[in-house]
Amino acid sequence: MNGYFQLIYEDGVTKLQVFPPTNGGEAANLSEIVEYLSSRNIAYDNRALHSLVGRAEPYTAIINNVTGLEERENYKLMVSQDKMIATVRFYPPSVNGGKMTKREFIDDLNFKGIKFGIQEEEIDKYFENRRFCEDIIVARGKEPRHGTDAYIEYYFNTDLKVKPTLKDDGSVDFFNLNTINHCHKGDVIARLFPEDVGEAGTNLMGERLKPRDVKKKMLKYSRNVTLSEDKLTMISEVDGHVTLVDEKVFVSDVLSVDNVDNATGNIEYDGSVQVRGNICANFSVKSKGNIEVQGVVEGAFLEAGGNITIARGMNGMNRGILRAQGNIVARYMENTTAIAGGYVSSESILHSTVQAGTEVTVSGKRGFITGGRVCATNTITVKTLGSPMGVDTIVEVGANPTTKTRIQELQKEIMEATKVVKSVQPILTSTQQKLAKGVKLSPEQIQYMKSLIFLNKEKTKEIEEKMAEMDGLQDFIGNMSGACVNVTGVVYGGTRVCIGDLSMIIKSEMQYCKFIKMDGEVKMTAL
Repeated sequence: MNGYFQLIYEDGVTKLQVFPPTNGGEAANLSEIVEYLSSRNIAYDNRALHSLVGRAEPYTAIINNVTGLEERENYKLMVSQDKMIATVRFYPPSVNGGKMTKREFIDDLNFKGIKFGIQEEEIDKYFENRRFCEDIIVARGKEPRHGTDAYIEYYFNTDLKVKPTLKDDGSVDFFNLNTINHCHKGDVIARLFPEDVGEAGTNLMGERLKPRDVKKKMLKYSRNVTLSEDKLTMISEVDGHVTLVDEKVFVSDVLSVDNVDNATGNIEYDGSVQVRGNICANFSVKSKGNIEVQGVVEGAFLEAGGNITIARGMNGMNRGILRAQGNIVARYMENTTAIAGGYVSSESILHSTVQAGTEVTVSGKRGFITGGRVCATNTITVKTLGSPMGVDTIVEVGANPTTKTRIQELQKEIMEATKVVKSVQPILTSTQQKLAKGVKLSPEQIQYMKSLIFLNKEKTKEIEEKMAEMDGLQDFIGNMSGACVNVTGVVYGGTRVCIGDLSMIIKSEMQYCKFIKMDGEVKMTAL
């Protein structure tokens, strides 16, 4: 038991007796004694109090020369900040004071707002065997049981980062990429595991505590898919292949053609497209799945919801465009614009504009980037960068290319909204001056002014929101870490290397190097 103290009123004085702890309990605390006396306006002699603590035997001292009213047994209540735990420390009555009953104590707790989670067993233990100056948990709230988010298991490969294999001779196998997920009729291709909403809790005051919100999900799918009766299982209706685009499952046969030319016209297909030959200039192929071309692509437009694979490469003729939500893999790209949500892989990139959501890898026998602009969010790895002839070549990492595009859009939108605000404010100011002079407005003028006030408010709010978004994007670009450019061969002078919001122009030829952002600069280190 902890040590404790007790008041004694006798012979016209007030005494305090302190009892030592037993069986390893804590000794009576001087600050707690002072707090107890002060809360009851009982005067005390400071030196007398100091003489009471730290003794091994019970000890009594006179603390003042006045006799007060007898003190009843009492307690100090402590409620946790989250209102989930109530702890008390009981104090004994004065020698002739009255004792508290269990009913009185519980009623007092209720009066103080503690209505839920009363620990009657602990309270009974105390009243059966009183333990003073000891923390006792007398009420405990019920924590909410937090549920879990719904999730979907896909029984096929959803990773769009499958990369081509590097052969022993140093070339890259762009033909056998294994990027198609084959499925058969009756295959289970996805299963939904519903959300668990959890259970509400209650704090000591009886207030309901909501569990955290959970995310719901549903199976999204296109044609050739059947859902089970409980809507939790997705089954393929055909033999073909399955892809996942924006959380939506597509199952379809592969559309296979010899060439894309005058015989076929433009192609737009919900599934994947396989071209066994070439795609001629000025034609387009749009697919919600993958596009695989076993021949050459000329100045055409290709757009895929998945990956684009071109086994023999592309000469874009300065008008060809590749756009994929997944990856782009081509043996070479010349005078081409390529935009990938995932990575871009090639043996050579010449005078092209390339944007990759993750990384760009230019390897193989040639492995060069010469001319144009190549951008990636994370990493660019290349064997030869730039040209000994000083052709303008820019490589950029450290921010998703779409982020910078969004910043440019925001700057334009902020400028336009600011023009509107500047044109409206003089009118509002002039009208306010007229009203101050007592000029009355017609109902039409009043309605017009209301519309201007609303427009000014909306545009001002729009400017604030877009400024906040732009600041966040710029901070993200500035804080981008881990982005780098790896040169496994040689980089030529005149090449510009950009990382985030910083850039560096290579002055002279260097080999086997790595460019990173360090100490507010673009720096070169050994590879």
